[in-house]
Amino acid sequence: MEKITPCLWFDGKAEEAARFYVSVFEDGRILGVTHYPEDAPSPAGTVMTVHFTVNGQTFMGLNGGPAFTFSPAVSFMVNCDTQEEIDRYWALLSDGGQEVECGWVTDRFGLSWQIVPRSLAAMMTSGDAAAVARMVQAVWKMKKLDLAVLERAYRGA
Repeated sequence: MEKITPCLWFDGKAEEAARFYVSVFEDGRILGVTHYPEDAPSPAGTVMTVHFTVNGQTFMGLNGGPAFTFSPAVSFMVNCDTQEEIDRYWALLSDGGQEVECGWVTDRFGLSWQIVPRSLAAMMTSGDAAAVARMVQAVWKMKKLDLAVLERAYRGA
């Protein structure tokens, strides 16, 4: 088990969410499910936690009730190598959720994702301020990111 495992708080949908995430990402699987015992804050026998892994990252989903919800203050970045990969993750994660600006999407469970080309980080840290400014201007005009458009903007083409 990793040193750090993100714990995602759900209101009764931890198992449904975990099954969704392992279907979206490669190498995903459910590792284990625990249930609330008698005299717990939730009905005995209902799902308490779901441990799952996607792309080598372990998560725990917790059915903690309605006290807390997700916000875009925490998101998961999905680095994609191709436009086809961007399109695939965008379609799957936005289904039942919401498309947001600049490559962000909120899934059907309220969790925020950034679907970005892997090359974005290299462009952003290149040190070429004019190229970065052109590329960022292009990002601000998009919801789903278009890799070819970003690369052309970066090059000034």
